[in-house]
Amino acid sequence: LLQNYPNPFNPVTSIRYSVGELGSRQQAVGNRVVRLVVYDLLGREVAVLVDEKKQPGQYTATWDATGMPSGVYFYRLMAGGACETKKMLLLR
Repeated sequence: LLQNYPNPFNPVTSIRYSVGELGSRQQAVGNRVVRLVVYDLLGREVAVLVDEKKQPGQYTATWDATGMPSGVYFYRLMAGGACETKKMLLLR
């Protein structure tokens, strides 16, 4: 899971991630259900960007935050037993 770009953003950002490569925990993640979710500062789910089985490779998800208030948001990638979360900032 890479940092979103641009960050801060208004209103669209891209999130890049890889599936099937060895991560920091040395765990292969390939051919698993991948779920990429955006949460607000209170931990409420505000968007599901990816929720499907993915083949190994690199992917980009786009989040259009039109209609969302400015603030800090978190995005979490879950695949198999791996889970990683990063922070992003929406500025209007």
